[in-house]
Amino acid sequence: MCGIIGILAKSPVNQSIYDGLMVLQHRGQDAAGILTSDGQRVHLRKDTGLVRDVFQAHHMRELKGNLGLGHVRYPTAGRDSAAEAQPFYVNSPFGLALAHNGNLTNAAQLKDELYREDLRHINTGSDSEILLNVFAHELKVQAKLQLTPDHIFRAVAAVHRRCRGAYAVTLLIVGYGILAFRDPFGIRPLVYGKRETDQGPEHLIASESVALNVLGYDLVRDIEPGEALFVDLNGDVHARQCADNPRHVPCIFEHVYMARPDSIMDGISVYRTRLRMGEKLARKILREWTNHDIDVVIPIPDTSRTAALQMAYAMDLKYREGFIKNRYIGRTFIMPGQAQRRKSVRQKLNAIDLEFRGKNVLLVDDSIVRGTTSKQIIQMARDAGANKVYFASAAPPVRYPNVYGIDMPSVHELVANGRDEAQIAAVIGADRLIFQDIADLIAAAHEGNPRITQFDTSCFSGEYVTGDVNQDYLDLLERMRCDSTRAKDLPTALASPELHTYP
Repeated sequence: MCGIIGILAKSPVNQSIYDGLMVLQHRGQDAAGILTSDGQRVHLRKDTGLVRDVFQAHHMRELKGNLGLGHVRYPTAGRDSAAEAQPFYVNSPFGLALAHNGNLTNAAQLKDELYREDLRHINTGSDSEILLNVFAHELKVQAKLQLTPDHIFRAVAAVHRRCRGAYAVTLLIVGYGILAFRDPFGIRPLVYGKRETDQGPEHLIASESVALNVLGYDLVRDIEPGEALFVDLNGDVHARQCADNPRHVPCIFEHVYMARPDSIMDGISVYRTRLRMGEKLARKILREWTNHDIDVVIPIPDTSRTAALQMAYAMDLKYREGFIKNRYIGRTFIMPGQAQRRKSVRQKLNAIDLEFRGKNVLLVDDSIVRGTTSKQIIQMARDAGANKVYFASAAPPVRYPNVYGIDMPSVHELVANGRDEAQIAAVIGADRLIFQDIADLIAAAHEGNPRITQFDTSCFSGEYVTGDVNQDYLDLLERMRCDSTRAKDLPTALASPELHTYP
């Protein structure tokens, strides 16, 4: 999972991209990058670390130009060096730079094709570099010296025919403009915004609408599944559907955890979806546990606050903030190693004893993945004097890997894999555990936009919407994502012939 942004403006974009990345920082804390173009040259700064640490004043001065891209990276398996940071750049044809959010499920096959047929070398283990080179090859096939929107759209259509998985992309074409496109299922989010200035219109594409809000752009619409949108240097907007059979199946985990609550994606308010998640989970508790003895509802900050507040209201219970969060510690779920995650929990949260002492508390979190954080927080509540500690997850049990850009762990590291509710409760140390029903989760998002009738729920259901995920691929992910082997196995995995089996 990553955050991406692309801007074409009438004045230098370096500060705007920086500010946009700051509000997308929650989508990735491992690396950051900005690439700009002055029409002739590109200027790039990228490195591992947070946005505020990667870019200093002297870097910003060098990022010249009125169009550019930005990226914050989520630490997926094996990508632990500055070379893996984005945007990526290739100089042929025209000069192309790409920022990508998602994951290609046929990356190994594509890497092999690029070497054997397209004569292109891939220098990193990133599928984003593969995606850029696929587009570069297809654009070279389509275009000659003078590039037109039709050439660009035909190249995107060829990318859709070759690439499988999830991808939301912003792409800069030097001397021509900014391109955005989304995979035919629209799994990862991408929004387009615009603002009027005295010099003319300015355009912005980003993972979440919050980036538009902060920078003063109006949300125009989402990029549709399979669609490509190209803004030329004159500010003219060209759009075309480039996929043969697009279907809108956005990732529901965006609403559970990844997205900011003040974002709107695919016409759905993340905040209101989380309110509905809390309402539905409260109804389940009242229906199945009529004689509960809960005294107080306490959220595990920050993502679960909205759902927990609505749960307390619907159950006519007190809502209290029982944990104080250190905001200088990263999001635990997206930290790269289990040891680092364990260490960070105690650093990140501190309990307010008065809210726990002698009470039966219901802790609410957005989801339970490994159970590491949940177990430590439950113990913190007991240490603070709680009488009983109940635990509610606003999402269903995470039993399967996510293959579309969220680096969920090896299936054996998922605490819900192979366990029922009571067994999971025993592992994390809860007196009782309540999960959201998957039908209720889908309904909570669907109510926000009734036109979307299907969501990617693969980490809960094991159903992969792209239809190309088989057991061999999942076994490979198992080897790649296991915390003990992820770094050393990735180069071997990407070269493995096991993945060269997709049509």
